[in-house]
Amino acid sequence: MKPTLLVMAAGMGSRYGGVKQIDAVGMHGETLLDFGIFDAKNAGFGKVVFIIRKDIEKDFRERLFDRVARNMDAEYVFQSRDSLLTEEEIQISKNRTKPWGTIHAVLCAKDVVKTPFAVINSDDYYGRSAYETMSKYLVNLKNDDTTHAMVGFVLENTMSPSGSVTRAICNRKDGKLTDLVETFKIFWRDGKVISAFDDHEEVLTGKELVSMNFFGFTPKAFDSFQSYWNDFKKNHISEPKTECLLPSGVAEMIEKGEGSVEVLSSDDKWFGMTYPEDKPMVMSSLRAKIESGYYPEKLWEN
Repeated sequence: MKPTLLVMAAGMGSRYGGVKQIDAVGMHGETLLDFGIFDAKNAGFGKVVFIIRKDIEKDFRERLFDRVARNMDAEYVFQSRDSLLTEEEIQISKNRTKPWGTIHAVLCAKDVVKTPFAVINSDDYYGRSAYETMSKYLVNLKNDDTTHAMVGFVLENTMSPSGSVTRAICNRKDGKLTDLVETFKIFWRDGKVISAFDDHEEVLTGKELVSMNFFGFTPKAFDSFQSYWNDFKKNHISEPKTECLLPSGVAEMIEKGEGSVEVLSSDDKWFGMTYPEDKPMVMSSLRAKIESGYYPEKLWEN
């Protein structure tokens, strides 16, 4: 049973200033997602499911989905602010200004994901080895297993040369995730990795493993996420911006003993498209990989 790749592509791209999920960065109009899906398919993933917004459907199909669907089993589902809400909850939350978050996104795909699956962001480049590592792990799981996984990345491989970043540092025991520590204002200074706090600074090794939202779950995880979402609604339904996030849901699943998360690792260099200024670097990095033969110049045959 081949695993499924679940792509969270419904974000608004407010900092990027556009729909970065379908912005062309390859030599033949490919998006950043094309490269990730290409790697995932070659690593053994059998299907890709996209979570998108209804208002980008036409562009999404023209600029990404139809091309991918010609080369791989593919499907998409919609996430909206009204998804998974009762009529009463829709009225209570009518002043909502942000999407509900990544737990909500994953639950929108619950009915179409039938195998163990990996979850990724749409604007991140994770590298080939991350997909290979996750695929090898997921292919041995049964749908009702409560053992899950995440791919951690070496902190210094996820740093930005142009400013500070926020990263969730993984704490582990016996190879299992115990918690994720959100660490703010991490930056390079004189060849060292610094984390700045309000009243002091700490020097990090740069070798810490951090989460970049690359998780692997069995369908059993949907039960935990549904419970977490239900509790979230009770406490935050009327708030305009608070989000129901995957790392928090994973942490609660571990805390409640409903599942464990194996921490896998990747030495690949991550890069992403958070800001418009990131696009030239992303294009340059991908071109270098094509010129070295790591990727073919044209990813898909048709």
